[in-house]
Amino acid sequence: MAQHFLLSAESRTLSLKEIYKGGEEKAYDTFKRLRWASTKASPFARNAVAWTTTTFRPVASSSAPLACAVTPRTIFASRKLAFVDLLAAICLFVNGAKGMSAVQFSRDLDVQYKTAFVLAHKLREALSAETKEEILEGEVEIDGAFFGGVVRPENRVEDRKDRRMKEHQSDRRRDAIALRERTGRTLTFIRHREAEGVDIARARMLAGSKLFADEASHWDALEADYASTRINHSESYSDGHGKHTNMVESYFSRLRRMVTGQHHHVSHRYLYQYANHAAWLEDHRRRSNGGNAYALLGAALNHSVSRVWAGYWQRTAA
Repeated sequence: MAQHFLLSAESRTLSLKEIYKGGEEKAYDTFKRLRWASTKASPFARNAVAWTTTTFRPVASSSAPLACAVTPRTIFASRKLAFVDLLAAICLFVNGAKGMSAVQFSRDLDVQYKTAFVLAHKLREALSAETKEEILEGEVEIDGAFFGGVVRPENRVEDRKDRRMKEHQSDRRRDAIALRERTGRTLTFIRHREAEGVDIARARMLAGSKLFADEASHWDALEADYASTRINHSESYSDGHGKHTNMVESYFSRLRRMVTGQHHHVSHRYLYQYANHAAWLEDHRRRSNGGNAYALLGAALNHSVSRVWAGYWQRTAA
């Protein structure tokens, strides 16, 4: 029997031991290399005269102020953590196959909970940019699943209400809608109803794609636009010949374990962040942890300053 990829040495190409053994200078060189990887010439090569501070390393030059800085105008703008700690944080973040709680993140990094919470969400914002403009084609599975908004039953039987009725349900319950290309990426959207996925599918799938869905009646509207294959889950989950939605269900399995097993509670305001995180982990599950870490670092360094996660806490309700 072949060894699972995650159990192989090929899946482990980066470790905390390696990061801290390399020290601050090596971590800084990694940031510098990935920050300017997509440009023809690095400001560090163009500007020989650059002055250095303990906090920012090269931050300015005689010809281009701030051009030589690594983290300004990126998702790490106004950072206070050392480069080696940021690289270690990314390593921890990608190593969590089902995510990592902000409490554990704060303990491992020895930072305040708020710092860990905001840093994790900044990383989620950066990774979600990979699929911002993605259009799916070929064989695509679609489904939805409810998250949050659980109403606990009253202690005494006579005080309990029928939670199936709309007036007794929470307004914080959300439907995570996922479209998963069998040979590509997973796109996620947070809506109030699964039926809203019909318009999403039309906007994010190419004409001529083949759609796989369950027997929910709202997916009927897509049969006029795409070649559709439906599976009745009351009878079977797969017919053994490719008729299934198992891949999108696999994504929901990861997201549920992330929400219930790691975070225990996820606000409906931020569910989209965790949904994107789970999709990214699912899509890159066959890439080494080093490959994931450097890909995420590169995405973060080429992402503009976050306008959502600009402070250390979110004070207003959505």
